[in-house]
Amino acid sequence: MNGSVRVGQVVGVPLRMHWSVPLLVGLFAYGLGRQGLPVWTPGRSDAVYAVGGVVGAALLMGSLLLHETAHAATALRKKISVQDVTLWALGGTTRMGRPPTAAAAFAVAVSGPLISLVIGGVALGAGIGLHGLSGWAVPSVVLAWLGWANLFLGVFNLLPAVPLDGGRVVQAVLWWRTGDRERADLAASRGGQIMGLLFVAAGWISVLRGAPGGLWIVFIGLFIMIVAGAERRRAALHRALRGLRVGEAMTGPVATGADWLTVQRFIDEVAVHSRYSALPLLDFEGRPSGIVQLRRLATVPAAGRETLRVREVATPLSQCAVAAPDDLLTEALDKLSLRTGARILVVDSGHLVGIVTGKDISRLMQRETLGGKESA
Repeated sequence: MNGSVRVGQVVGVPLRMHWSVPLLVGLFAYGLGRQGLPVWTPGRSDAVYAVGGVVGAALLMGSLLLHETAHAATALRKKISVQDVTLWALGGTTRMGRPPTAAAAFAVAVSGPLISLVIGGVALGAGIGLHGLSGWAVPSVVLAWLGWANLFLGVFNLLPAVPLDGGRVVQAVLWWRTGDRERADLAASRGGQIMGLLFVAAGWISVLRGAPGGLWIVFIGLFIMIVAGAERRRAALHRALRGLRVGEAMTGPVATGADWLTVQRFIDEVAVHSRYSALPLLDFEGRPSGIVQLRRLATVPAAGRETLRVREVATPLSQCAVAAPDDLLTEALDKLSLRTGARILVVDSGHLVGIVTGKDISRLMQRETLGGKESA
């Protein structure tokens, strides 16, 4: 996710934090410490309220992390690749590959809400238990607040709207019932768009009635609509390309450059003569080693271009989307991300034989559409 930085790892998966997380923690701490605790436990000092607010907000973010960790851990147990876990203003996201079965998809989807509900129940029970102890009023309220927040998080995430976990559950159930993953994805994403629209409408009604908090509901609805729309387009693309192989979409031969060249030599001998915005790199043995964005070369200071090798500013092959000619095209497309860009390097027996770009996919879809009309 843009605007996030890596801060560690969980269950062996990179953990990233978006810039909005400190802001969210501050808002929760302020709301609990300045508005909630003074009402529920009057008579304490401002310092006690401030500490209680910060502790409650930190515990809530820890709960969100456990929610996402449950998704990641379950995915890994089901042999699904996990790219990273990111915390941000709306909770968190776990980027992973597509589940191989409906059962695996269902298990991954429900794991997060179940953890939130369990945490909510335990925290609420602990808060109620502490309530009767003299001098423990503030901790009991913080725990009760944490419990209700997690219960709300668990129930909210089970709403049947992609990208919420409940929408993933709907996808898994429809996939299991119909046996058609793309059909299930299309139906669930349409439901997500409808649910998002309802959220937007409800939020605006709240705003018009004088509740500024309705803007947050509008924001959530817009987010759901945008992501659900993107997933609907992806599902339609997968359905159109079903059964096709990477070799049918790739173009070749591929324009490449030597990865041992200095940045300046690469610019003079390769980049200025290329009509592409990115070029795959080959090592001394002629094997692909990565891909370099030409705009990245422009950011290298002039003083370092004579000594810096181009491979040092390139995206290494381990972070590129790579596929074999006989791989299913839909599976290869799932490897694409913001980091890899919209390019798939096609490698056969260790050698680069082609590349698949967005233009190649568009051309292939047009061909399939024309072929479908001819056979109709």
